Amino acid sequence: MFPYKDENPTYLTPVITIGIIALNVLAWLLIQGAGTHEALARSVCELGAIPGELLGRVPPGTSVELGPGVLCVLEQRNYLDGLSSMFLHGGWMHLIGNMVFLWVFGNNIEDAMGHGRFVVFYLLCGVAAVAAQVLVSPTSPIPMVGASGAISGVLGAYLLLYPKVRVHTLIFFGFFVSRVALPAYLMLGYWILLQFLGGMFAGVEGGGVAYMAHIGGFVAGLVLIRLFARADYLARRPVHTAGYLHWRER
Repeated sequence: MFPYKDENPTYLTPVITIGIIALNVLAWLLIQGAGTHEALARSVCELGAIPGELLGRVPPGTSVELGPGVLCVLEQRNYLDGLSSMFLHGGWMHLIGNMVFLWVFGNNIEDAMGHGRFVVFYLLCGVAAVAAQVLVSPTSPIPMVGASGAISGVLGAYLLLYPKVRVHTLIFFGFFVSRVALPAYLMLGYWILLQFLGGMFAGVEGGGVAYMAHIGGFVAGLVLIRLFARADYLARRPVHTAGYLHWRER
């Protein structure tokens, strides 16, 4: 299932959501060379989050073959790689898919907490996602890149705040495509179920997908939304928040 819009109006202009999308696109074009072989390999190796490198479990100088003709030499640990990895991607579809998810769901989470809080929330979810993947594969020399961990936090927050909002989704049946509007709890519940199943059956590395990062980011979003959402902002949209618990004034 691939969401393309929701029925959830916003009051604030989502300048941070737009800014994050712009940063990801610029990183793809200027740092990753729009996917050209050499630039993509260099960016993933030098700026991706490598669990074994971050924890010092893999010696510097270790060579890892990421693919045909792609050799990555691990360096000294650099914790900033956990942040830089959140703005890099492995391909056009990886980038486009993540940015569509961020646009559909991110503007409403930004609307629920304000611009400044959303920046901190997004980055914390991304760091939590990286940490989750590092914990389950502490000796892995494989770089991890993508905004999906941080975006998973946005999805977790959305599920908690707006479970009944209808999300318009594309469903693919081979060569046929159908459109359906589903409540967020069904669409996002199905998505997180796929992450758990993927982690169980594909293993820690997930065949190139960091499933545990998705799960870690999602859980972080569920937890952190209670700290970051503003009661006065949510009060503007009681129908959509469905009277979510008892928010204290901030």
